Amino acid sequence: MKLQSRKILLIIGGGIAAYKVLELIRRLRDEGASVRCVMTAAAQQFVTPLSVATLSADRVFTDLFDRNDEHDVGHIRLSREADLIVVAPATADLMSKLANGAANDLASAVLLATDKSVLMAPAMNPRMWNHPATRRNRATLVADGVSFVGPNRGEMAESGEAGEGRMAEPVEIVAAVVARLGSGPLSGKKIIVTSGPTHEPIDPVRYIANRSSGKQGHAIAAALVRLGAEVRLVTGPVAIADPAGVLTTHVETAAEMLAAVESTLPADGAVFVAAVADWRVVEAASEKIKKQPGATEPPVLHMVENPDILATVGHHAQRPKLVVGFAAETQDLITNGRKKLERKGADIIVANDVSTGTGTMGGDRNRVTLLSANGADEWPELGKDEVAERLAQLIADRLA
Repeated sequence: MKLQSRKILLIIGGGIAAYKVLELIRRLRDEGASVRCVMTAAAQQFVTPLSVATLSADRVFTDLFDRNDEHDVGHIRLSREADLIVVAPATADLMSKLANGAANDLASAVLLATDKSVLMAPAMNPRMWNHPATRRNRATLVADGVSFVGPNRGEMAESGEAGEGRMAEPVEIVAAVVARLGSGPLSGKKIIVTSGPTHEPIDPVRYIANRSSGKQGHAIAAALVRLGAEVRLVTGPVAIADPAGVLTTHVETAAEMLAAVESTLPADGAVFVAAVADWRVVEAASEKIKKQPGATEPPVLHMVENPDILATVGHHAQRPKLVVGFAAETQDLITNGRKKLERKGADIIVANDVSTGTGTMGGDRNRVTLLSANGADEWPELGKDEVAERLAQLIADRLA
């Protein structure tokens, strides 16, 4: 059991997704955790305290001013006795209260008084999730050290609308909890992973990009979490879900990706999987570039080289102990990979052939060769999840 003897304080917010907490409690206890629950008044409209108490095998706390608890400052005690506080569903209201320091009920008082880590699983209407106020609150909470799992995309139970706002599934939330509290060879290690492509704008409707799907980078982030690491994923635009248990930052351009990576330092390790565009337009047009009647030549795009994220971190003052880079090549795989290893200050270069016909870019399989000071290690063709598992274990061995 991965959470043996761990104490979880589960704060249940008011939303239709509250029904999922019954399964969440069961799964947490199956992993060996003890679960104590706080319910908001709104949460009690969706699931009963009796049901929660039965599954958690503990009393449920609902009131800030409870004569049975406040003689020993109950909300302070609740906030300090747990190893981790999980908020599920984390409503827009609960996020706003914590981001702005409000404490007008038991749940918000516990969150404001705690000295323990907080993991939030948001659930709300897509428009609420994407509202500027909610996005500001999330950014504030992330800056304050709060972690998030989800929300996922899908159809909303209460409105039939589709979009980003569904609470992460219980199994995903448990995975996020295990990542923070479970034992593993990478427990206590912080690792940065980049993934996906970057989009470099030409004008409001066009951009420079590549065929990267983010599948390999996201798989590596998930595999590192399963070994106990605290993973910070910085991803360009992709069409796949954020890995469970990973604090994910979404960016568009290479400059944004570099800024996000540097803001996450220091770290124990960094794995640069993203296929970053090498070039960008010097100045993107503010309006769509139109065809000119009678023109005999296409418009000229003046280009400038993008920052080299791997090289920047490989020679950074806060350089992680282990730096792993990816090299997507179409010719002279080993030669070009070794040049990158030496030039960019990496410890390992994972070289892969992305020539036409390999199916690597955007596909589900990969064939890689690991290059380091110890030589070359050619792996057979594997699923990207298998590549991720093997690489994560190698990173654990190197950081041990």
